[in-house]
Amino acid sequence: MKKILLSLVALATFGFVNAQSRDKGTIEITPKIGISSFAEQNEENFTNSNSGVELGVTVDYYFNNRWSLRSGLVADKMGGKYRDGQSFLYEDQLNYLSIPINANWHFGSTRKWNLNFGLSPSFLTSAKFNANGTTIKLPKNALESFQLGFSYGIGYKIEITEKFGLLIDAQFFNGLTNINKATDERILNAGYSFNLGGVIQL
Repeated sequence: MKKILLSLVALATFGFVNAQSRDKGTIEITPKIGISSFAEQNEENFTNSNSGVELGVTVDYYFNNRWSLRSGLVADKMGGKYRDGQSFLYEDQLNYLSIPINANWHFGSTRKWNLNFGLSPSFLTSAKFNANGTTIKLPKNALESFQLGFSYGIGYKIEITEKFGLLIDAQFFNGLTNINKATDERILNAGYSFNLGGVIQL
């Protein structure tokens, strides 16, 4: 028991010693990969959610050791699933490239936690419709090519060396603009992702 307590104390001490403050002008690049789940929200409810892989890279520019500006490029599969009765399944397979513009607050005694929030412009890169295994490409006049969303998330950084660490985070997206061009029905994308990234300090 004594050895376990000593090990925990040593680990905690290492964490505090290894805590890094970020000066103004510090830049961190974080390539990341994750799993996502998105659905479409219409005027009445949400569709069933679909899952996909999130890929991206974000860049943090620090103003001080508590605040940074985060942006980058993030690729997501959005859309949603619909059921017609018990067996027939429809799915909108919408791929977007997003450019988040988020304020990022670094908190905790070692600044390893972060909370980010802001706007996320997204551009439609491909749109397909799947009906029970048969996939077709959606026409350009069916969907808006641009959407604006509110994005936010929370993460924790594990520092490995002075210049490298691992980031575990959860990110959330709520669409603010209608993606539907085909009818008068208002449809929004909404979802979340869980990610793992490598933090590289330049």
